[in-house]
Amino acid sequence: MHEFRLTLKLSLPLILSNVAQVGLGLIDSAMVGAISYKQLAASSLVINAIGIPQVICIGMTIAITALVSIARGQRNEVAASRYLYNGVLLSTGISLLIALLCWLGMPLLDHMGQDPDIVPIAKPYFLVMAWGLVPMTFFLGLKQFSDALEHTHTGMILSLISLPLNAFLNWIFIFGHWGVPRMELLGAGVATLLSRVLIAAVLAWIIWRHKAYAAYISVRDKAWHFSRKTIRELLHLGVPSGLQLVMEAGAFSVSGIMVGWLGATAQAAHQIALNCASTTFMAILGLSMGGSIRTAHAYGANDRHRLYAIGKSTIMGGLIYGLAAGLLFVLLRYQLPLLFNQETAVVQLSAQLLLVAALFQVSDSLQAIGAGLCRGIKDVRLPTLLVTIAYWGIGIPVGYVLAFPMGWGASGIWWGFVAGLSMAALFLNRRFLKLVSAQA
Repeated sequence: MHEFRLTLKLSLPLILSNVAQVGLGLIDSAMVGAISYKQLAASSLVINAIGIPQVICIGMTIAITALVSIARGQRNEVAASRYLYNGVLLSTGISLLIALLCWLGMPLLDHMGQDPDIVPIAKPYFLVMAWGLVPMTFFLGLKQFSDALEHTHTGMILSLISLPLNAFLNWIFIFGHWGVPRMELLGAGVATLLSRVLIAAVLAWIIWRHKAYAAYISVRDKAWHFSRKTIRELLHLGVPSGLQLVMEAGAFSVSGIMVGWLGATAQAAHQIALNCASTTFMAILGLSMGGSIRTAHAYGANDRHRLYAIGKSTIMGGLIYGLAAGLLFVLLRYQLPLLFNQETAVVQLSAQLLLVAALFQVSDSLQAIGAGLCRGIKDVRLPTLLVTIAYWGIGIPVGYVLAFPMGWGASGIWWGFVAGLSMAALFLNRRFLKLVSAQA
């Protein structure tokens, strides 16, 4: 309980930050859904299509947290500052390349078997969201550094500020106020892009000027240079971490595209249920990140007994959270969809999907915890293979068979989520406990 309280204290700002980031998507969905369900379906198509590029960018920044935490455990400010400089440089450069590839690959949206009325609405939004990956990645790189130093309130405050900022900019650009033309879904993309640029600039200024980061900024003459060794370390941890996220997000994205084969109503219902599930996931992801930071610090300090206690207590916390989130979905499955759309068919199907989502809340929570704990001890290669098997060898095939040959529709695809997430949770947590209990 002592270790869990410390982990939870560190994680609460991370949880709020993550929920705030999902809140940006929820605000977009709610405001464009008020225009029409086709706008919401187009938003869903873009979110699914850009999901894999986005998590690649996020995965590259995750390496910064683990390596800075380990350097901090070793009391090495120069190494931590070097990881900051090279990590932000590497991840932002990769995000620029990915944004360019998204722009060049935009015609692929015409060949995904989607409703023909949806694609023309989605394309401009997709382009803006692709370039929005660059300021998002720059911000996350800086935030991961700040979080690794356990200054988690900084990112939390900025993430919370971005919610009303994004809502206000949405109001201007989606509906056309203050002399701005009405842009509808495209306006949501413009608002998100501007919000990301602003909070990234503010965080960069805080890290440069605030005394809490002075020890790491003051050694910049020694640390801030391109280092091939540091880049290799970042890639060694960041590429497998990114691939883990790609395997999960890719499975959800491909499943979302398959749902689109069932029509705009199914696509809109899928997006509503996915928004709700993403919100609960981002909360547990905050606990996973807190556990990862603390395990990395204990790993760097070579304190194996504390490492085991942190990991085991975080897993138990994830189990309790998953049960609570599942109960919430069961009780509110008819009320939550009304926040996004009033169409009766959309609401009814969303309620069915939320009932299935309630079943995988425990699995989703535990797989997130397991992945974060393994990253904290720099164990990423085998977990990446295990996650790939769980999502692509089990989850996607099960979902496809249930949805189409067996005729379960969108619910069948979500049952595939249950299968994939359950196996990932089992694989990852068993792997961590086996490694750490032996060392302890």
